[in-house]
Amino acid sequence: MKSLESWGRYPQVEQRTQALTWRSDALPQVSGSVLPHGLGRSYGDSCLNGGGTLLLTSGLDKLIAFDAATGVVRCEAGVTLDTLLRLAAPRGWFLPVTPGTKYVTVGGAIANDVHGKNHHRGGTFGRYVRRFELVRSDGSRRVCAPDENPDWYGATIGGLGLTGLVTWAEVQLKPISNPYVLQETVPFGNLDEFLVVARESEADHEFTMAWVDCLARGKKVGRGLLYRGNFAPPQFDGLPLAKSHLSHGIGLAVPMDMPAFCLNRLSVSAFNWLYFHRQNGKPKQRLTHYDPFFYPLDAIYAWNRIYGSRGFLQFQCVVPYSTARDALKDILERSSRGGLPSFLSVLKTFGDLPSPGWMSFPRQGVTLAMDFANRGEKTYRLVEELDRVTREAGGAVYPAKDARMSPESFAEYFPRRAEFAGYIDPAFSSSFWRRMNPVAMPFSLESERASGAPHPKSLLALR
Repeated sequence: MKSLESWGRYPQVEQRTQALTWRSDALPQVSGSVLPHGLGRSYGDSCLNGGGTLLLTSGLDKLIAFDAATGVVRCEAGVTLDTLLRLAAPRGWFLPVTPGTKYVTVGGAIANDVHGKNHHRGGTFGRYVRRFELVRSDGSRRVCAPDENPDWYGATIGGLGLTGLVTWAEVQLKPISNPYVLQETVPFGNLDEFLVVARESEADHEFTMAWVDCLARGKKVGRGLLYRGNFAPPQFDGLPLAKSHLSHGIGLAVPMDMPAFCLNRLSVSAFNWLYFHRQNGKPKQRLTHYDPFFYPLDAIYAWNRIYGSRGFLQFQCVVPYSTARDALKDILERSSRGGLPSFLSVLKTFGDLPSPGWMSFPRQGVTLAMDFANRGEKTYRLVEELDRVTREAGGAVYPAKDARMSPESFAEYFPRRAEFAGYIDPAFSSSFWRRMNPVAMPFSLESERASGAPHPKSLLALR
C-alpha cells in the first residue's frame, strides 16, 4: 500500500498500484476493487481508490492513427491532451473542448466529460468522442459509439472510470488557421455586470471565462475580469502579440510545499486588488498563443504546492440562470465572511448543448470554481455549506473537483445515478463512489477513515 494523491492532495488514502502496458492485455487479477488512474488531475477523491488498486494508464500512451484531412485521431487512453496538441496544432487542428490543463489523459477527459471555455458553443468533450473500446473485468470487450452499444457509451462518458477500462478512443478535432487567439479582457464591477457582459460575449466569442475577486464586498461582490476570444483569422497583421511563456514549455516551478500562512486574507486581498486594477478599467485586446490563453497554470510546475502539504479543496458548482445571481452572491459572501479566501476563483457560463454522458456535470447556467487551502474542519464546513446552497438553488457540484459533497446532494444532482449504477463493473470502485453510496461499501474503510476523507453523513449511515 502507498499514498497516491489527487491534484488537491486531499484526501490522502492508502492504495495499491498496477501499471498497464498493452491495451490487448486482460485486466490484472488483484484483490479488492480497481480503478483506472491517469495523471491524477482530479481534485478530490474521484481518482482515488482507498484500500483498493489503481490501474495506472500512463503506459497506454500510443498514437494509433491520425487523418490530417479530417482531423480524426485514434489513440490509447493514456495519451495526454498535450501529446494530441503537439501532433495536431502544427497541422491545423485543435482540441474541440479542453479543460484548463493539457496534462490530463484522453481516458480522464472521457471519464469526467471535461468542459472548457466554449461550452456555450461546443458543449463537453464527450460530444466529440466518436468511439472507444471498453474492457470489463469479465474479459469482455465492446466498442462503444452513439450507434454501437449506445447505452455503454452514455454510461461511460462522465462515468468516473467506473464502467470498465477505456483502452483507446477516437476523437474528432476542430480546424484552426493558426495557433493564436485574439483575446480581449473586459473588467466588470460586480456580479450583475458579469451576468450581462458574459451573455453578450457569447454571441461573438467562442471562448469566455472570468477571474473573480472573491473578497470584494458590498456593491462590488463578484467584480472581476472577463476574458473572451476567438482563434485568430489567417491574416492578423497589425495586432500586438502578447509576451507569454513558450508553447508546450514549463516556465516556473514551485520547488516545495509553501508554508500555510502564505495564503491568508491579507495576501489574497492584495493580490486581487493589484490583479484587478492593472487593467485600468479599460478593455484590452491582444494576440496570444493558445498555451497561455487556455493553460495559464500549466506554466507553473506543481502549482498545487502553493497550498502547502495539507493541500486544498476546490469547489465547483453550476446553478441555473434563474437562481444564479442570488446563489452565487451567497456563495461569494460566505467565502469572504468565513475568513477562507479563495486564491483562484473562476466564473463561466454553460450553454444548453446536451452531453451524451448520463452523469455529465455541465448543464445550462453559470459555473463558479473556487480553491480553498485546507484548514481542516473550518474548510470542510464551508465547502459543505456551499454544497447546500448549490442544492437549494437547483444546481450541481462537479464530482471531479469534489471532496465533501453529501450523498443527499449527489442524489439530487444526478437523477440518472440509479440507471448508471447498473453499468458499473462489479470489480471497479472509487473512494468517491463509496462516499456517495455508503451502504454499499465493499471492503474496510480504515485507510480512508484515517485520512478524514468520508463525509460525516456517510459515516453516520455506516453505524
